[in-house]
Amino acid sequence: MIYNNKYHNKKVIIDGIKFDSQKEGNYYLKLKMLEKAGEIRDLHLQVEFVLLDAFSLSKKTYRKTSYIADFTYIDNKNKFHVIDVKGYRTKEYGLKKKLMAWKYGIEIEEV
Repeated sequence: MIYNNKYHNKKVIIDGIKFDSQKEGNYYLKLKMLEKAGEIRDLHLQVEFVLLDAFSLSKKTYRKTSYIADFTYIDNKNKFHVIDVKGYRTKEYGLKKKLMAWKYGIEIEEV
């Protein structure tokens, strides 16, 4: 099944999971093959990393700020990978990428 979104990507459903683009769905299939072959493990989708907790200031409450990775997994060398399947880079994404590096020491891998 295919859907359209604001960046003109076509959303797809694979294995009952809705992906934001065909590119993301194809990358999921690639990772599933690597997992089945034993080359990666602990594959997870849509993993949330809290970059800034919610807080209040001068009677105003600010919501938490999070980055949601498309995929995370561990390779055979025990390296943790955070993957973002990118079609379009927003300014907000650029800031979140910097905050991921600062707070967690993780460099997001873009495909």
